[in-house]
Amino acid sequence: MKMKNDSVFVFSNEQLSYRFNDDHPFNHLRLQLTYDLLNELQVIKGDQILPPRMATDEEIALIHDEAFIEAVKSAGKGQLNETVAANYGLGTDDTPIFPHMHEAASLLVGGTLTAVDEVMEGRSNHALHLGGGLHHGFKGKASGFCIYNDSSIAIEYMKKKYGARVLYVDTDAHHGDGVQWAFYDDPDVCTLSIHETGRYLFPGTGQVHEKGSGKGYGFSINVPVDAFTEDESFIDIYKNAFREVTAFFKPDVILTQNGADAHHFDPLTHLCSTIKTFKEIPKLAHELAHEYCDGRWIAVGGGGYDIWRVVPRAWSYIWLTMTGQIDSLQQEIPESWIRKWAKQAEAELPLLWEDYHIVPTIPRKQEITEKNYKTLEKALYHIRNEMKR
Repeated sequence: MKMKNDSVFVFSNEQLSYRFNDDHPFNHLRLQLTYDLLNELQVIKGDQILPPRMATDEEIALIHDEAFIEAVKSAGKGQLNETVAANYGLGTDDTPIFPHMHEAASLLVGGTLTAVDEVMEGRSNHALHLGGGLHHGFKGKASGFCIYNDSSIAIEYMKKKYGARVLYVDTDAHHGDGVQWAFYDDPDVCTLSIHETGRYLFPGTGQVHEKGSGKGYGFSINVPVDAFTEDESFIDIYKNAFREVTAFFKPDVILTQNGADAHHFDPLTHLCSTIKTFKEIPKLAHELAHEYCDGRWIAVGGGGYDIWRVVPRAWSYIWLTMTGQIDSLQQEIPESWIRKWAKQAEAELPLLWEDYHIVPTIPRKQEITEKNYKTLEKALYHIRNEMKR
């Protein structure tokens, strides 16, 4: 009998074909950078790596309209009228059209479904698919660099195939709007999004009062933190929210979206986390998965636009945590990895895993921390009342 894997890593170089253009901030070279870093650390084995499969049209249609899927196919062949494309969110500055975009997006969806099946069929406790996490895609429209919403598809897939209650936790700096709205009235899916307030940042949603509707009321939880939030406040909010929501919902499986754009270096956001936050985030996911879900934890990627200094370190921490290798990590980044990528890098590569003194003094730090705590209280008010009953 084959022994159960602790963790699997879903990846192939073909996933780099999800590429809008050379100037677009969404660059999946970050997948290869992370994979290479893990290889240089010698913390990933060949039998832990699974290639993603291509999602079928039927699987994509669990969430997306068939007309939208056909539009994406036509766009990728250069056969979609510009006006029609715009109606589907295609051909915009955020989501430009590129050749074979349907196939590229389907591979990312299939990668997340590959991770799901490994965990839900009991072959692995945990699965990491960094190519996924495209959380802005809607039923009939692309949005915010996202064509197909792999997390929404994966959640619906887990509900239908495995009868699972799913907790989705999103720590991307941008609100996980596409996933929230897909399950807004569904009591078997709980979405928790901790993100920068939409007052300053796309997509502008994710307010505390967005709590779900109908039978799904109370199962949508949003904690919008203030701009310039630093590690201590972000981590405190995350730990309290995640722990209380998990105790309230008691999921069968946890799916985490691990955008790395809350970092101070990220060019598209206004938060001030250091790599410390991204070291802490997977620890609690791992702990709660074992406490409530018999270990079932699926992690996907997401945002992260400083692909040289931030994303490889942040995403490596997920794998190191999943596989119990975090404590043996040396302080220095492997020189072999730095040498390999230094000439191509658009920023000076970090020499150490930790960040030191990168965040300037924030004059409103105490005010921001207090405001975030009040936001958390509002976000969890309904849950806390329900737990008292």
